[in-house]
Amino acid sequence: MSHFSSTRVSSFNECFLNENEQDPNSVLLELDKGLRSAKQGIQCESIVRFPRLFEKYPFPILINSSFIKLAEFFVSGSNLLRFWVLRVCQQSENHLDKILNIDNFVRRIFMVMHSNDPVARALLLRTLGAVSRVIPEKQQVHHAIRRALDSHDTVEVEAAIYASSCFAAQSSSFAISMCAKISDMIESLQVPVPMKLLLIPVLRHMHHDANTAALVNKLCMDLLPKYPAQSFVVAIIDTLTQLSARTLVGVPGQLEVLLDFMQDLRTPVRIQVLRSFNELAGKKSVHAWPKPALAALIGKFDACISSHEQFLFLSILAKLSECPLTCQQLLREHRVQLLRLCIQSMSKLDDYTTATQAMAVLSVLAAFGTQQESQVDDILHTVSLHIEGLLLCTARRADCLRHLRRVLAYGIRISQANAEFGATFIEIVSNTLGDNVVYPQANAELICEALVRLCEHFQLRKYAFTTSEGLEEGDDNAMDTDEQPQAKVNPMLARMPIILHKLNKLIDAADAEKHLRTIEILSVLVFQTTMGCYLPLKVVQCFEKCLDKLNCWTLYKIARSASRYGHHYVAAHIYTSISEIVINDQMHYFLVTLSQISQAECILNYGLDYAHMRDNYAPTATPEPLIPLMKRLEAACNLYQMARVSLRACSSIQYAISFPQEYLKIRAQFLQTLHLAVTVKNAQVIVPPPAIAGSLAQNSRDYLQKFGHVTNQLRKLVKSLKACEETHARLYKSSFDADNVTLEFLEVAEFQCALFAHIIESICYATPPEPPVFLTTGEHPETRFFAASCRRMELMHKNLPEELPSAKTISNRHLDVIVAQIEIITKTPLCLPRYFFQILQSTQIKLSVSPQPRSATEPVNVQSGSNLVIKVEGVLQQAGSKQVKHFRRVESVQLSLTSQLVTPPPRSGNELQKPGTSDTVTLNQIVKPQRDFLSGSFLLPISSGGHFQVTLETFVVDEHGTIWCTGPKSSMMVRVLEDPSKPTAPTPSTSQAVGQARRF
Repeated sequence: MSHFSSTRVSSFNECFLNENEQDPNSVLLELDKGLRSAKQGIQCESIVRFPRLFEKYPFPILINSSFIKLAEFFVSGSNLLRFWVLRVCQQSENHLDKILNIDNFVRRIFMVMHSNDPVARALLLRTLGAVSRVIPEKQQVHHAIRRALDSHDTVEVEAAIYASSCFAAQSSSFAISMCAKISDMIESLQVPVPMKLLLIPVLRHMHHDANTAALVNKLCMDLLPKYPAQSFVVAIIDTLTQLSARTLVGVPGQLEVLLDFMQDLRTPVRIQVLRSFNELAGKKSVHAWPKPALAALIGKFDACISSHEQFLFLSILAKLSECPLTCQQLLREHRVQLLRLCIQSMSKLDDYTTATQAMAVLSVLAAFGTQQESQVDDILHTVSLHIEGLLLCTARRADCLRHLRRVLAYGIRISQANAEFGATFIEIVSNTLGDNVVYPQANAELICEALVRLCEHFQLRKYAFTTSEGLEEGDDNAMDTDEQPQAKVNPMLARMPIILHKLNKLIDAADAEKHLRTIEILSVLVFQTTMGCYLPLKVVQCFEKCLDKLNCWTLYKIARSASRYGHHYVAAHIYTSISEIVINDQMHYFLVTLSQISQAECILNYGLDYAHMRDNYAPTATPEPLIPLMKRLEAACNLYQMARVSLRACSSIQYAISFPQEYLKIRAQFLQTLHLAVTVKNAQVIVPPPAIAGSLAQNSRDYLQKFGHVTNQLRKLVKSLKACEETHARLYKSSFDADNVTLEFLEVAEFQCALFAHIIESICYATPPEPPVFLTTGEHPETRFFAASCRRMELMHKNLPEELPSAKTISNRHLDVIVAQIEIITKTPLCLPRYFFQILQSTQIKLSVSPQPRSATEPVNVQSGSNLVIKVEGVLQQAGSKQVKHFRRVESVQLSLTSQLVTPPPRSGNELQKPGTSDTVTLNQIVKPQRDFLSGSFLLPISSGGHFQVTLETFVVDEHGTIWCTGPKSSMMVRVLEDPSKPTAPTPSTSQAVGQARRF
């Protein structure tokens, strides 16, 4: 139940809004007041505020009443008001399906069709097109659009064309019925040319039926020779491409048409042809490309005259290379031609757009060929020759930031596939930092970010899971040898002097405030490169220099990065310094919390107190642990308890820091469990088995009981470790908004507890269960480093003596292995997860439940023998950073309603509870949010009187079907009134003594 302790329990009458927000009914009344104003400007202002109202309060009742009200003003208002109602419909597309009575809305606005004003009718047609998603098969609207196409007013016809395009995309029957009408209008001589250009794009939606699509294709092919004008050719080619991409049947024929028009002398036509090729090279239609078309396309490169055409041509090749089938064909059959045209494009250093696109093609081919173990040495050689020149040319110009980003991205992609190229590319990129050239600020930041990305990849390779022979797991070619595994080294370590030189230079610069972002990224690079290593004195002095030169916010971000990569001495030094400067009490206590955590980890990792390390920091080598293991764990536990108190002091109702509080609680619990394990080891010497241990073991039929006190203590330790495992699992299930690194960290921590419990079980039980399965290997450097320590624990477990179940012993050797496991756990630097510091995604579900009590203290009264209908409505709000996409989305919501009898009704002496009846009822329902609104209802059976505690819990189900224990939890009291027709139990007289017999 530790998870629910952090959940705020609210009453059922809690509304959707915060205290400082306005009620939706009052907002609607205010808008209604503005709509009824005599001034048209105020009316328009009220209308344009409706989309914001729908986003904030997406309730179906409110949206339905608002659209009905807007429909009234659409009918009775001016064309200006109709225009703004049209804009509301276009901006509120996500909420149109919440209109409860869509027929009433359409019937009201459709009255404008009988107006004599063609502009009003045009606005109506566009409004109908905007709501076509919810009325796709409305025959009355279909007829009105068909009739409006024959109008003599240009504005009305253009609106009808717009509505035709909207309805053709939604309704197959409308598209099929309008095909002949639109084709007749295109071929008619009475329709002006600009109108025909508007009608041709409508044909792209005629893909619902195969015969209709074939007719449209034939019509467009017939129009090409009849209308050779540039605008017509561009429109027809675009329409044919869109139609072929949706049907996939006409892709080969469309490719032949596009290849023929590649010889056209008009530049806009060739550009449209290249864009059409790019459209057909998508994932859905690339498999329909015939082999001759690919060869013919590559042969058309010489037809591209301008640089823009060459860029589009290379974009097509890059998109085709993303498909494994076409990429393999390009490597086998067209490698020479591709190398020639890419070299030709990259040789023009004055055209960086085309050069970077050619680099994109080669990077995709090289990465794919390396993964498939193909020979791509010629492609890698070409990339190596040109990528350094492109990097240097684009890094020095501020207007080439986009090209620099692409060059770095392609180099990183090849580095991830080829380690040798990656080491060379790291040297090339890091050398740019050593130059005396002053780069633009954005370009310098981008170069540093690329180095961080490269370092992350090689850190993943460094801590990859390997067997004892040093080969990757799963390698069938592994051979048993006596050689020690060769240690993997991150090539970024060799470039550390250049990075430190650049970092010191930026810190000492007079304009250091302009390079704060670059300093932060380089600090992350240093911490990530040296993760798991002891920081040399020069590195520590570099960060100590920051305390006098940088502001507190930048220092906090540097210390946060140090905590995330396990360098707790630097983190503690910075946290302690800036905690004495901040003014806000909340920030002060939070920084004190982080300082205490870092100091505790310093004691665990180095065996030295933080104050001693600050005064006597070792220059190069890691100091030997001076504090015994027992004292280290005691000191760390004390500091973590102090950190919990400090963190509780900085939290408030507005800023509930639930995840850090739960994590500190679990970490302190885990360290106390390790302390218990060391106590068991020390107690084995002073608490020998009693004399009767053998007879006790024989009576209990437990062979290992003959070893006395240590057996029971080890089994108690197993229970404590399994409790830690369960708390990690509960914290994982409650962290829906956490980033992927945090979730991986919790998975590894849970596995570490399970693994340690299994190791102890194999010692204190005759037949231990199966070992836990490692479900994740870590996709990030800090989590893979954490997982590597678990693998070391597994390898050390093999040092235990192999014994039969009937002849097991518990000796000093077994307990020494346990202590060695604890040493591995404590000396592995803890990388605090990102969710401890940053919340990049926020998901909130606000519920409203009826019936609602009059006040929070009063119960809801229900008549006896009846069922209670509970209706649940909710709003789903999911926000995130603009730079980071949502980690996971809400697919559905599970509502769980539990009713438990708190106060039973009074019963007579001879009235007993019926057998088989239970006082607790649990109902579950899964609802899928409509956009961001959800609703559900329960029929709660209540068979007896008394007071019931009704609790509603909300669980989130993501797109993968995983259930997350996050969401609001609400409760209320329900009182069941007694039936007046039912006889009540007689109340005994209080005047008679207890047990006294009546005389009469």
